[in-house]
Amino acid sequence: MTFHRFPYYCLIGICFIFFSGCGAPRHKPNVVIILVDDLGWTDLGSYGSTFYETPNIDQLAGEGMKFTQFYTAGTNCSPTRASIMTGVSPARLKITNWIGGTQVGKLLPADNFEHLPFDEYSLGEIFSDAGYMTGYIGKWHLGDTLSFPEHHGFQFNLATNRGGTPGAYFFPYKNAKRPRLNIPDLEDGYEGEHLTDRLTSEAINFLERYQDKPFMLMLGYYTVHSPIVAKEEKIEKYREKASRYFVPEGPDFHEEKNGTLNKLKQDNPVYAGMIESTDEGVGEIVKALDKLGLAENTILVFLSDNGGLSTLSGGKTWMPTSNLPLRAGKAWVYEGGIRIPFIIRWPGKIEAGTVNHLPSVSTDLLPTLLDMTGLDLIPEQHVGGENLWPSIKDNAPLDRETLFWHFPHYSGSGAPPAAAVRKGDYKLILWFEDDSVELYNLKKDLGEQNNLVKTHPEIASELMAELKAWLEDVDANMPRPNPDWHGS
Repeated sequence: MTFHRFPYYCLIGICFIFFSGCGAPRHKPNVVIILVDDLGWTDLGSYGSTFYETPNIDQLAGEGMKFTQFYTAGTNCSPTRASIMTGVSPARLKITNWIGGTQVGKLLPADNFEHLPFDEYSLGEIFSDAGYMTGYIGKWHLGDTLSFPEHHGFQFNLATNRGGTPGAYFFPYKNAKRPRLNIPDLEDGYEGEHLTDRLTSEAINFLERYQDKPFMLMLGYYTVHSPIVAKEEKIEKYREKASRYFVPEGPDFHEEKNGTLNKLKQDNPVYAGMIESTDEGVGEIVKALDKLGLAENTILVFLSDNGGLSTLSGGKTWMPTSNLPLRAGKAWVYEGGIRIPFIIRWPGKIEAGTVNHLPSVSTDLLPTLLDMTGLDLIPEQHVGGENLWPSIKDNAPLDRETLFWHFPHYSGSGAPPAAAVRKGDYKLILWFEDDSVELYNLKKDLGEQNNLVKTHPEIASELMAELKAWLEDVDANMPRPNPDWHGS
């Protein structure tokens, strides 16, 4: 555990006047961000799954606002996490792949920065400087120990390892062959203790400890990232459910680009158990906020860092989930890789059970939270993000028309290097290996099956020009020819 004190703003005055019946909050609104790893857009009941069970997260959606077109700024974990921390596009930050990823192919991947830049005014620093108690618990994946959360403004840090996956999901959370994945700070656990449960307990401890001051807590669950491991009783529950569950007819897999297989069904009992444990953790966090009387003064955000893992390279078939009706999954610029569940709750401020259809992206979270908590926006920094609070509060439109993605790398999920742009209903993809182009109308073709390049060349040309201009504007790192490539 790391604890560090930062200077606070001085308290100018203390008010002793109490109004009978007044329900005004004692201080600035609190913020809790729950970031789940690799959770797909349709991995929740409230987003369409009929196999996975997520009653607590579904209830959260019913008590707040659910977004249907929320995207991650990156196609996998580190880029998206960096965008949340800074409000800056991963391409501009030069973090476009998971930190540590080095796969090569026909192209040499673009250079990738190995930690969150220290010159960025991060989420932790902003809220610490505003007088908040700031905490980070769980997965970070934005650099090694010298770039851990405490070096980016968080005053409290717990259970952050040096990799992107846990050493193990059960105590003692260690991996002898890969010690960098060992989870620190939890040595007082017990045999059979589950990591998701422990992180939830530590988050609740944080809420209880700092309930009398404004706080900003980020809880980074390691679930549902591989290794795909769950509690045995949950595996048995979903094994039995799968045996009687109506599984749609048809093939289990579909061959994606470059021969990668894409899973077409949600039927993995172990993955279902991981999701249920995560859902139970979210439910416990919500109960704690209610019990402590903090719910009405706490902005609660729930999201994932990329789409679900539905594809694997090399003919592997252990991928745990399907993102249908979306195409492909984690690391791909297709919708399955970048469209995620996003839920935000603030009782009394956000109308319960509402749905937002505006295309939004993870770089929007920082400016949105700044406005919601009454802090000054930093438009010169979060140039990749828009403030969503007017849209959430008053259904106001956004000025932004286009969203961009840049993945100049290869992935174990089989995703090849690509960039993409969405404008209105149209989305264009540029594949860097052969400069081929795909164009889709997402309103009519959410599954991205009907390439419109030949029938709508003028739209493709317009979007291509915007994509290339954006890549130049952010000074994007690009892949290069591999002189040692002899493959097909």
